[in-house]
Amino acid sequence: MGEVTAVDRLYNDANTVIRLLQGSLELSLEVAASDHFRKALLLSAASYCEDRVCNIVMDYIRECANGSKLMENFVRNKAVARQYHTWFEWEANNANKFFALFGAEFRASMAARVKASEDMQGSIGAFLELGNERNRLVHQNYASFPMDKTLDEVYLLYKKSIGFVDTLPAAFSSAGTLPPDP
Repeated sequence: MGEVTAVDRLYNDANTVIRLLQGSLELSLEVAASDHFRKALLLSAASYCEDRVCNIVMDYIRECANGSKLMENFVRNKAVARQYHTWFEWEANNANKFFALFGAEFRASMAARVKASEDMQGSIGAFLELGNERNRLVHQNYASFPMDKTLDEVYLLYKKSIGFVDTLPAAFSSAGTLPPDP
């Protein structure tokens, strides 16, 4: 099942509050709470994925840098800090832009792995949709943003996204067996 994250707890708490409001026949409060919870869950889920991916990248950099704080700080400051949203083409149907940041061989290797796995394709699709929806929410007037997804749909995107995030450490580790870029 995996660890219970803050996103899981937020989803469960939101469902509890919504059920209580349904039971009290407070329809307007239920609608307002549902709207706020869906947006909060979307931001929380996308933020969780961002944090995990950035930490996975930095863990790999630390491993490759053999303890060099200079290299670690350079990569954190120039390639990671405030750069995450440039790593992906959020409206695309693939993570090729992200994979290509690590070289042509890694991109080709990951494209082949993704092509061979419908689960991975679905997980990447969910991950990109989650990030894209987050971008739309924060850049298109959060308070009045007309969010189409239900709380359950947002949570399902999050759960599917984790499959992609969870594959990254092993993908980076196996990258050491790829031939070097020319």
